[in-house]
Amino acid sequence: MDTNLSRNIIFFLFKDIGLAKSSIELGIKLSKRNNTPLPIALWSQGILTIEELDKLYSFLYHNVE
Repeated sequence: MDTNLSRNIIFFLFKDIGLAKSSIELGIKLSKRNNTPLPIALWSQGILTIEELDKLYSFLYHNVE
């Protein structure tokens, strides 16, 4: 994944969604461990609601080059 896009996703999760840094770090660890996309890892653990997941996918759709 593009490093700038990765940073933008983390910034979006922190600023727009309001996730704590520790929640984002946990999501990243789970994503790597389970070989799962970060949004799904966050949602499956109850860190993101379905509405927040939708916002994240909308963000990704509009920001992928």
